[in-house]
Amino acid sequence: MVTATPTTFTRDEVASNNTVDSLFIIIDSKVYDLTSFADAHPGGAHVLLQVAGKDATAEFFQMHRHEVLLKYEKLCVGTIAGETPQVLTIGPGDLSPVPYSEPQWLVPEFSSPYYKESHRKLRKAARIFVDEHLRPEALRIEESGERPSKEIIKLMWENGMNPMRLGPGKHLKGHTLMGGIVTPEEFDYFHELVLTQELSKTHGRACNDGFLGGMVIGLPPVLNFCNDPALRERVARECFSGEKAICLAISEAFAGSDVAGIRTTAVKSDCGKFYIVNGTKKWITNGVWADYFTTAVKTEKGYSVLLIERGEGVETEQIKTSYSSAAGTAFITFDNVRVPVNHLLGKEHQGFPVIMSNFNHERWVMCCAVIRSCRVVVEECLKWTNQRTVFNKRLIDQAVIRNKLAKMIALVESSQSWLESLTFQMCNMSYAQQSISLAGPIALLKTFATRAAHEIADESVQIFGGRGITKSGMGRVIESFNRTYKFDAILGGSEEILGDLAVRQAMRKFPKAML
Repeated sequence: MVTATPTTFTRDEVASNNTVDSLFIIIDSKVYDLTSFADAHPGGAHVLLQVAGKDATAEFFQMHRHEVLLKYEKLCVGTIAGETPQVLTIGPGDLSPVPYSEPQWLVPEFSSPYYKESHRKLRKAARIFVDEHLRPEALRIEESGERPSKEIIKLMWENGMNPMRLGPGKHLKGHTLMGGIVTPEEFDYFHELVLTQELSKTHGRACNDGFLGGMVIGLPPVLNFCNDPALRERVARECFSGEKAICLAISEAFAGSDVAGIRTTAVKSDCGKFYIVNGTKKWITNGVWADYFTTAVKTEKGYSVLLIERGEGVETEQIKTSYSSAAGTAFITFDNVRVPVNHLLGKEHQGFPVIMSNFNHERWVMCCAVIRSCRVVVEECLKWTNQRTVFNKRLIDQAVIRNKLAKMIALVESSQSWLESLTFQMCNMSYAQQSISLAGPIALLKTFATRAAHEIADESVQIFGGRGITKSGMGRVIESFNRTYKFDAILGGSEEILGDLAVRQAMRKFPKAML
């Protein structure tokens, strides 16, 4: 029996510690003393006794993620003499060495015409932030359904992340972006793409929306169409800092992708100083805790958009969906709400340009996120198939599994390439030209990306088996993705609506001479 705690052991020394009173195991040439942990082990002490005193590397990685070792690092009491651990530990901000786990522009042997040094520095800084702050917060609130803490939103604000998430523009002026890595003047859509894709690596779809997803879609109409400069500046400052929250309130029970079906009304008061708003909104991201509601309403001669502040007559109720309540998805009731006329966004009765103006950007942002989430799933599958043994063979040694992986990889790589091509066009077009020329292509990309997510979700569950439908352990990321990928197929315009939109827009340019 080993009575001291040396920094190195022989395998024979470890082998002698094989009882409940002294239980050692070896994982990746590291020695772990599990004596005091055995009774607390989720699988029970008997499972550990089966491998007591032995090298349990293969058994451990059949059942657990590498991150578990980091969680219980204090149980490591030494290493095997003359041996070196083989499993890599990825540090905060580091790139993954797993093939296809990073987009090509981040792979050393590849080059790209799109990215500069500032994009690479932003990628590194953003991933460190996600690894150290956002992912732990996402894991904390995913199950509980809590709102993200004010501290995490403040950290995002202090790093300039919140205004960056709205893309390039004058709203960035005066902000220090990630410690000065990129200036407001040079910030472009590729910087936003990088940031959005890094933020999507929290492994929590609802939490991604909870981290001010409502601001990304609810604040741009205020910045672009608010007729009162003082109001615009105040709301922007409050929302960027996290002091207050904002959401986009368009969808209703009778009007999802069919925006023209909205029934919420706004009628001018007799004095002409207010709109009186009545109606409901449904499936509104961040609506539970929102202080401002960028709201589509039906007015006397058309549709308008109003910025409504939470107050008398505004009630919000949590909607439970298939993803976590951490997104704050809400049913909203407006009951005779008085809205000052200076809260009109754009022109009265001409609200459709306001409503539609940000759809391209919203859909593009969703493409950035879902494509990166798909890549995370591909990485999980590649790692799992290399460590999981079935019928005395690794999964990766099965041709049927390699074919599944090939399809998943091809879908991710093609989606990323199309995304980067459209992003380049965005960088070289005015906002007005984007609305004319890119609405159809972005709609098609979103449809393609969410269809790809459908295929990837399905194949990943088949690869992980029972673990792919288990909320904890090895398959947690797979289960979460399979449960939530459909949000991207519905929100911001359903696949069917967007496909139809793209073809109809293309037909407007169809040359009559070809008939």
